[in-house]
Amino acid sequence: MKESKYLEIFRAGWTGKTLVYDVLSKHQGSILGHIKWYAPWRQYCFYPSPNCIFNPGCLKAICEFIGELIAERKRMRAKR
Repeated sequence: MKESKYLEIFRAGWTGKTLVYDVLSKHQGSILGHIKWYAPWRQYCFYPSPNCIFNPGCLKAICEFIGELIAERKRMRAKR
């Protein structure tokens, strides 16, 4: 789990190849979107839920988390 001022990011599942994460509101507990692998771009991306609004701080936290996922993936691939 990763936390920011407004968000919590939880591991939600496994596709068999990559992880899936839920992004939740700390105040409401509602799912704001998902972070999962986007094969055409070969990277993790954020899939927002409909009608959600994000401020720059929330977007920064999501981007930092995705950056961590990508860095970890690169480290794991380098070990092979």
